[in-house]
Amino acid sequence: MDVPSPISSPISSSGELSSEPSSVIAAVDLGSNSFHMVVAQDQHGQLKIIDRIREMVRLGAGINSSEKLSKESQERGIECLQRFGQRLQEMHANSVRVVGTNTLRVAKNGSEFIQRAEVALGHPIQIISGVEEARLIYQGTIHSVTGPDGKWLVIDIGGGSTEIIIGQRGEPLLMESVQIGCVVLSEKFFTDGGLEKKKFKKALVEAKLQLQPIVSRVKELGWQHVVGTAGTIRTIAELMREFELSDQGISNKGISALISKMQDAGQIDSVNFESLAKERKPVFAGGLVALKAIFEELGIKKMLTSDGGLREGLLFDLAGRIHHQDARDRTVYSLMRRYHVDFEHAGRIKTTALHLLDKVSSVRKIDNEIAYQFLIWAADLHEIGLDISHSKYHRHGAYLLDNSDLMGFSWNEQRLLACLVGNHRRKINAELIEKLPSRWQELSMYMIVILRVAILINRDRIPKKLPKIIVQDDEGLLRITIEKKWLEDHPLTGAELEQEENYLKVLSIKVDL
Repeated sequence: MDVPSPISSPISSSGELSSEPSSVIAAVDLGSNSFHMVVAQDQHGQLKIIDRIREMVRLGAGINSSEKLSKESQERGIECLQRFGQRLQEMHANSVRVVGTNTLRVAKNGSEFIQRAEVALGHPIQIISGVEEARLIYQGTIHSVTGPDGKWLVIDIGGGSTEIIIGQRGEPLLMESVQIGCVVLSEKFFTDGGLEKKKFKKALVEAKLQLQPIVSRVKELGWQHVVGTAGTIRTIAELMREFELSDQGISNKGISALISKMQDAGQIDSVNFESLAKERKPVFAGGLVALKAIFEELGIKKMLTSDGGLREGLLFDLAGRIHHQDARDRTVYSLMRRYHVDFEHAGRIKTTALHLLDKVSSVRKIDNEIAYQFLIWAADLHEIGLDISHSKYHRHGAYLLDNSDLMGFSWNEQRLLACLVGNHRRKINAELIEKLPSRWQELSMYMIVILRVAILINRDRIPKKLPKIIVQDDEGLLRITIEKKWLEDHPLTGAELEQEENYLKVLSIKVDL
């Protein structure tokens, strides 16, 4: 039998309920095949699902040979998000998390679609990496599983990619993302609707080739239990029951029987399975082949299914941030340990930067919430490049942050961190600012100024009393004044602050130190 999904699940790892009031939060997943929205009530640390909306958009099917989204697929997506936006229009930005997955990762004109989609939805969209997608899927799936202890192998077949995760006690141990999915394989091998044996054979070979690079790592780690999630796998489980092919979950033998039934039908339009929804028909053959390849390559005999997945993982992650259990904090701490950061020095810079932020935000209208959090993380990580080389270490740090898989962070959040770290000293790299979403570009300039001044004030790396700092808006000029006596006692800092004015001239905001 399938593993049931509980109505509510605890957020606190200690099992204690939070004393915070209940609130409504929402997660939106812009998948390659379907767009999903889940709305939940956070009741003192527990989640209760109150609304689910799913629309088959098939965004991934709209990618042409130039790797661009077609106008038709974009319009389907925008129309769907306008409907979602009506449900979300009264919700605060911090209560909603919207992510894009494989199709929006690979589409060359994805940024154009995202700009329109954000207007339609009324909320920003974050593009997440395959590994971050795998982490969220694992969290959502494992919270919905009531089963024995041990290692769990979690499989999620999406439209454009398949995520394979092994975890234990709520923590993922291995996360992989493979470029096979129900839309990708169906578009490549079953686009004309034909279901001949040779097409299944070719599709199976392709899927196995894509799996090859990860098979040995997955097998080496091992697992005791297997669970699958997402629409393709849940549909296959329903078909197992419909045709009495398996008494519990999904079996390898049952998958083979379903493939035979598809081949007997000859054409996808001739397939009349009660449990196969009309809108899923065009991409079902590809999903079935993907699961067959996974079963054979990993030697899986049986698989349970779960109602939890990416959307639920997003909800738990969002609730964790609200309850001060942010996965991004754990990622930053891990990086600090890995790259031997001076914790005390980073702490002093954080204190100075937040003091400056308070003063700057009192005279300029900036997003204080984003600036506060990212200045803390940037102060913690600004020296990670020193572990590679002292020469241009700020550039090394930016490269690491821009190109690593950072759990909890979206692509744009990583770029913002990389921009701050890469611009915390010497000449400012305007390209790092230009890579950011337009809504963050001006904000990043204020944050760069604050971080650079905070680092210069603490350049001697010893504890000391902060100088008196006055921040004024002088007819469009941001004037930052540091007390003369303190500068006389710290002449090197004074000289570098004078030089700093030249570096800051490339910014579109006018600053006087």
